[in-house]
Amino acid sequence: MLYTCAAHCTDPTHRHRARSAAATVATGKATSKRPIVRNKAGKSKVIDLHCHYLNPEVNAKTAHLNAGQYDPTVIFANELTNATNVKQMATRASKLTGVTERLRDMDRMGIDIQAVCPAPYHFFYFTDADYGAQLAREVNEGIAALVAQTPDRFVGLGSVPLQNADLAVRELEHAVKKLGLKGVEICTNVNGKNLTDPSLGLEKFFARCEELGVLIFMHPLGYTQGERLRNHYFNNVIGNPLESTVAVSHLIFDGVMARHPKLKVLVAHGGGFIAHYWARMDHAWRARPDTRTVIKRKPSSYLKKFYFDTITHDPQMLGRLIDHYGADHVLLGTDYPYDMADDDPLGTLAQVKRLPRADRELVAGGNAARLLKLKF
Repeated sequence: MLYTCAAHCTDPTHRHRARSAAATVATGKATSKRPIVRNKAGKSKVIDLHCHYLNPEVNAKTAHLNAGQYDPTVIFANELTNATNVKQMATRASKLTGVTERLRDMDRMGIDIQAVCPAPYHFFYFTDADYGAQLAREVNEGIAALVAQTPDRFVGLGSVPLQNADLAVRELEHAVKKLGLKGVEICTNVNGKNLTDPSLGLEKFFARCEELGVLIFMHPLGYTQGERLRNHYFNNVIGNPLESTVAVSHLIFDGVMARHPKLKVLVAHGGGFIAHYWARMDHAWRARPDTRTVIKRKPSSYLKKFYFDTITHDPQMLGRLIDHYGADHVLLGTDYPYDMADDDPLGTLAQVKRLPRADRELVAGGNAARLLKLKF
């Protein structure tokens, strides 16, 4: 069905195509003091900061590793879930590994720019550190090449071998300084170890990310102890936000966010459960000495330093996320091209009630442009 609407129509049921951010976001009184990033024509950009790319060459090269044997989303899944995932990969492979359909879908969704990051299956933490570093380099070079082919539509986030902190720092610097990537995507754990586990020594990695001012996009790959989550796709539906909750909590309670106050960490899927149930940890911090062994302030004060994507699948929940953490800490995300994606992110954002236009534009792209240091 076709609709004849005013230029500012934001009814998500009308499914307008290829709209600019200014035409898509709802109007309202501007209240935010954050600058909106616009091009020379005055148009604000819509930027997707949660979307994936699977490098087909790296995928073929690593087939012999049988990465699924290390993947919690495969290990803790029943036969139907694994079969459904195999079918999804077959039907969406061209979107995940290519550009033609991706650009078409971006136009349909009104996305100007994708900040492309590796598919989570390309966390090669389970490999020997040197080989993992080599694979991370190839993943990053592939993303840099993708960006170079279509620089007006893509920017890149890279990968690092977190199983070795020194190699992770080295690859971080190469990805940012040599390849021009704008940040890195990391998993929420390293082979089942918390990111703050002393044996990993990742403090130097977080310190270097803070020094460089680059964004860390923290993305889960199922819950690593998901024995009770095998059925109903629970190790994604429940496991992913639970895994992010555990990772964020350790970064807070183990003091990483206190020691690195300028660290920029984006948490996938609307921040997991912790972003919406923060008061319990504050209560525990006040009530019990065993929660105050490291941090000196209430946990939620550190939680507010994080950034969150819009993938909540509900405009009311998204509205509460924006209300609590501020429009300057929420960024548009789709999870393209997977079936758990929000394929109408601007429609979801448009349904958030009483959100000023300036704040909508921050969420739609202004925050991403600022954090990734994009210039138009």
